[in-house]
Amino acid sequence: MAQDPPVQDLMNYEALAQDALRGVAKAALKRAASPEGLPGSHHFYITFKTDAAGVSGPNDLLSKYPDEMTIVLQHQYWDLAPGETFFSVTLQFGGQPKRLSIPYGAITRFYDPSVQFLLQFEPPPAAPPEAKAAPVAEAKPAEAAPKGEATIVSLDQFRKK
Repeated sequence: MAQDPPVQDLMNYEALAQDALRGVAKAALKRAASPEGLPGSHHFYITFKTDAAGVSGPNDLLSKYPDEMTIVLQHQYWDLAPGETFFSVTLQFGGQPKRLSIPYGAITRFYDPSVQFLLQFEPPPAAPPEAKAAPVAEAKPAEAAPKGEATIVSLDQFRKK
């Protein structure tokens, strides 16, 4: 008796589940960006692939972490701006404010140690050198863009070539 061939997951449920769980991280970041900020003792450790397509920040910082980097959003972060496909935040590194822009798809780990909540994600494929985002100019916390001002993002950095 012949065996049936294995069934293929044409819906790609694993990727759908990963995207849904990244939505939890996005919702948490949106709450942290609200005027009330992080409630109680909540804080986030966010690990992301620095070589993923769309990740941008100062070259001197990203070159120190050529594969993966973990940032902490707790007391000293500024201008947290969670968008639909990525978030941006200013953090201090060596006493200097530096702005990072991180696509949700680049996140490999989202952890809130205050409640022992952890999400782990499959790492995205590394971006080819020409697909990497341009470095972001270093920003000071006081130099936030005025509310309501639009941010233009080129979709070319997210397209496969």
